[in-house]
Amino acid sequence: MYALVDGNNFYVSCERAFRPSLKNRPVVVLSNNDGCAISRSNEAKALGVAMGAPWHLVKQKLPDADIVALSANFTLYGDMSNRLMSIAAGLGPEQEIYSIDECFVGLDGVRGDLVDRAQRVRERILQWIGIPCGIGIGTTKTLAKLANHIAKSADRRPGSYPIELARVCNLAALAPGQLTEMLAATDVREVWGVGPKNAEKLRALGITTVADLVRMDPVMARMKFSVMLERTVRELQGMPCIAFEDAPAAKKEIACTRSFGRAITDLPPLIEAVTEFALRAGEKLRRQGSVAGNVLTFVHTSPHKVGPQYSKAVTMPLRRPTADSGDLVNAAIRGIRTVYRPGFKMAKAGVMLLDLQPGDVHQAELPLGDSAADRGPLMATMDKLNQRYGKGALILASAGTAGEQRAWSMRQEMRTPHYTTQWQDMPVAFA
Repeated sequence: MYALVDGNNFYVSCERAFRPSLKNRPVVVLSNNDGCAISRSNEAKALGVAMGAPWHLVKQKLPDADIVALSANFTLYGDMSNRLMSIAAGLGPEQEIYSIDECFVGLDGVRGDLVDRAQRVRERILQWIGIPCGIGIGTTKTLAKLANHIAKSADRRPGSYPIELARVCNLAALAPGQLTEMLAATDVREVWGVGPKNAEKLRALGITTVADLVRMDPVMARMKFSVMLERTVRELQGMPCIAFEDAPAAKKEIACTRSFGRAITDLPPLIEAVTEFALRAGEKLRRQGSVAGNVLTFVHTSPHKVGPQYSKAVTMPLRRPTADSGDLVNAAIRGIRTVYRPGFKMAKAGVMLLDLQPGDVHQAELPLGDSAADRGPLMATMDKLNQRYGKGALILASAGTAGEQRAWSMRQEMRTPHYTTQWQDMPVAFA
């Protein structure tokens, strides 16, 4: 038995937790450089604001809607996610964090009324950190995902599903007739793993609802579509096919890329940018216990701007696989010096770590004339300080000292404070 805990409109909910005045108002959180909507309140959705809609077009289309737009505050969202996951873990003995706002919880061996238990955990999350959640329960992960969709839809759109299934829905507790009714009321595109293209192909075969998909022969699903859809059908039929993972698999590549707040034509700001990106990528690399053998650096102009276009990438091999930020940054800087061309207005750059290997694999140390092998404790200390005092508390000098005022920094003109991670941003309540 599985539960899927999902924070509602997570980025918007994080903002509302510290600004109650935003409740019941249309709110959107924007992507990097305040470009597109990546999270919308229910009120914004009701106005027709689509996921990924460019903000400048939303303003033109709805000039009088009084929509509140906020720059993405990923530091806040990451910290709130950690808090949500720690509380959600109390629902059952196993937890798999699926995304920043979703986690699966294993319920095998949990006694009593699962709906009541889930309701109490949901209320605890809402009371302790102010994030509303939907919880779906099912005998497989796909059914738990589907149950979560029903729970959130019943809450947001009264009449779409029975009100008693709002917020928490346990498909395993429904009578066979009621379960079939719920599945028949749900469009096939809402199934986790189906996707828009497969949904259209299924419609062409007369399969329009989840109930239709449940009746599909799994062998036929494999023959006409893929092993993935066969697995989805079997999961909907109650046969667990997707393993429960306590920890996510290590990434095979790690990238950090950003679009600049304004076009960059000079080399020094690009060196600052790729230094920052390599530092971020190095932190992620050490977090999963891996080392990298190659560092790819790229830069390009904006394809949406009129003028000369340029795009170039280069891969720099490392003398030995490493997770040392100094070596990664040096390789990234060599790369950006190689691909840089004066006169072009660079809009984006990035660093990608390739040829990742487990860090605990024994490698014979050769006397290469450096001390990279001795800097493991230094890197661990650097990571701990940045975790304790905030991102960027300790950096390499080539990243620059201007902080968010650097020429290449993203536009975040409407970003809220880091309420939970910076002392100076901590909200103060007056009696």
